[in-house]
Amino acid sequence: MIKYNLLKEAFEKSGSILKTSDLKNIGINSRQIKKLVEDNIIRRIKQGYYELNEFVYPEEVLLAKLFPNAVIYLESALNYYGYTDRIPKEWQIAVDKDSGKTKYKNLEYPKIKPFYIEKEYLAIGVDVIDMEGVKIKIFNRDRTICDILRYKNKIQSEVFNKAIQNYLKDPKKNISKLFNYSKKLKVLSKVETYIGVWL
Repeated sequence: MIKYNLLKEAFEKSGSILKTSDLKNIGINSRQIKKLVEDNIIRRIKQGYYELNEFVYPEEVLLAKLFPNAVIYLESALNYYGYTDRIPKEWQIAVDKDSGKTKYKNLEYPKIKPFYIEKEYLAIGVDVIDMEGVKIKIFNRDRTICDILRYKNKIQSEVFNKAIQNYLKDPKKNISKLFNYSKKLKVLSKVETYIGVWL
């Protein structure tokens, strides 16, 4: 018999995510884990990782717990800043290109699309959001505009155009940061073409 209070306490201590080995350490075997999933008491996030259904955290909090060094990227960042009302089907995250790729595979929830980026570019224009006591990395609005200019051909034109328009209207935009980042990210000519004409 599984003691729910013991299970809940273990999830609380861990910060809401437990591995199979953690569950086994508190006396829950593989058959019992399967039963907990079937009974909707715990949910499998990916192979060997579980969360308690009672603790329903925002997806970005779960992402930050699973991948603390990942940065919310492209359309996921656009959505956060209100530059698009289109919610991506999967979280777009930027990760170090030298990090192991297997850990980003087979994630059942939340759905992610990792972009493998050079370490030097991963540090440019990162902001940190505090949500539920968890630090979540996201590229700031000025860096995000540089990113969508860089990936213009992979983004729907409607999403792209709306993002540029909303950025230009945003009182929190920082044009000097935008130009500074654009030089480092080698998209200065695109910034001059798509943003400069409106300034």
